[in-house]
Amino acid sequence: MTPNIHYEKREIVGERLELKKGPIYWLGPDLTVRDSTVVISAAGRSLVPMAGQFINCTIQAKGQLKGVVWAQMMFKGCRFKGRFRGNEFGFREALVDTSRFKPGGIEDCDFSEAELHGVGFNGCDMSTIRLPRWPCFTFVDPVRHAVELQQHSWPGRFGRVTVKVACESPEGSVASTWHAPTVVEGMDTTVEELRAALETAPGIFM
Repeated sequence: MTPNIHYEKREIVGERLELKKGPIYWLGPDLTVRDSTVVISAAGRSLVPMAGQFINCTIQAKGQLKGVVWAQMMFKGCRFKGRFRGNEFGFREALVDTSRFKPGGIEDCDFSEAELHGVGFNGCDMSTIRLPRWPCFTFVDPVRHAVELQQHSWPGRFGRVTVKVACESPEGSVASTWHAPTVVEGMDTTVEELRAALETAPGIFM
């Protein structure tokens, strides 16, 4: 039987918290982690964010952390390292049942040392978020730029797939970040062609 580890109704300060492979980790409710290093080796499916906050922490993904929806957790002043794929940070209505759970959020966080792919940011002020540079790139407020983005000249299948996904972002989504060498796989284009197209597109951070 897979062990369950519950971090709830407690405050962790100045510690090294390791979430190792194997157990299922329930994060919250009422969890506060402050001034700590959180090292995640566990698979994304083994993390169950319930409710809590990470303040001034370093969050390090040891492998590739996939598919975690952090909408019920608040991150303030945290630094992220490692590879994150398909994660969602911040709050939007579709991600949290607010009748049962308190919505989270994200502010003043630094992803500049992380590799992000298909990572969404929701309901937050992106001016407080430090994003990774190329080869990662970010669609910032893609819905507002949707017409221009869809009319832009894109190489291969990138415009029909990734740009379409970004422009159809759900309400509350404010940005999405992608990793160029990963996103061009199967898109009939190259990293160089993609970069050239991104450099003249609106609402792109890279």
